[in-house]
Amino acid sequence: MLRPKLPPPPTLPTTAVVPQQTQAPVPSPGRSLTPYAGAVVAVVVVGVVLTALLAAVAVTAISVAIAAVVLRSLVKDAHQR
Repeated sequence: MLRPKLPPPPTLPTTAVVPQQTQAPVPSPGRSLTPYAGAVVAVVVVGVVLTALLAAVAVTAISVAIAAVVLRSLVKDAHQR
């Protein structure tokens, strides 16, 4: 009785849609990535050296702390006798 009337479904286009293919840009032959290779190697070497120095400082600090605890206990025992 009181049914709403729906619009007719849209018709699809009959022409085939061909997707466009995009290609990555080809680098020009006169330009290479070798200037950047030196900078990358330098950054990696500096990072490795800084990491090794940080590890050496950490190991030294731990060994000094252990030596201080041992010396403190030795001096404490010598005063008690």
